[in-house]
Amino acid sequence: MRTLQFLVGTGATAAAVALAAGPAFAAGISVSTTGSTVSVVTSTCTTQVSGSYGTASLLTSSQTSFGQGRQVALSGTTVSQSAAWTSVSVGTYTVMVRCADGRNAGSQTIIVSAASSPTASSTTAPTRGVLGGLGGGIEDYGTVTLAAGGALTGLGVLAAGWFLRRRRRPYRL
Repeated sequence: MRTLQFLVGTGATAAAVALAAGPAFAAGISVSTTGSTVSVVTSTCTTQVSGSYGTASLLTSSQTSFGQGRQVALSGTTVSQSAAWTSVSVGTYTVMVRCADGRNAGSQTIIVSAASSPTASSTTAPTRGVLGGLGGGIEDYGTVTLAAGGALTGLGVLAAGWFLRRRRRPYRL
């Protein structure tokens, strides 16, 4: 009975915390920054009107309305829509998303910091697969190779049997 009361009390507390968290969780948008690029993703704007899912606006701290910010059309599918701004200078910004049917998908504040210098990395894809231990799944071996492998496996089984058989006999001096 005490476990049930604990679980019910914990569930009510979790619901209260989720409601008190405010628009960040209920907003329906996710904003991220990479260097000087700010991007927003939402799944709220599922209805297309005149070929558009809606508009996202990037507002500086001195701007107060949706129309004052840098606006970008949302692109994507009925499952996920996104927008991005490049060459955003360092500062604090508010991202607002308005769906094409007039609904507000949400808003979120983000801080753009100085970009670190990029490091060189190789982005070429492997040409032979990942070699995940498939045992010949990548390359087709010929009959001679398969016969030699089978002979070595058989020889190993015979040697193990002979060794175990000798160990069963008591040592006589």
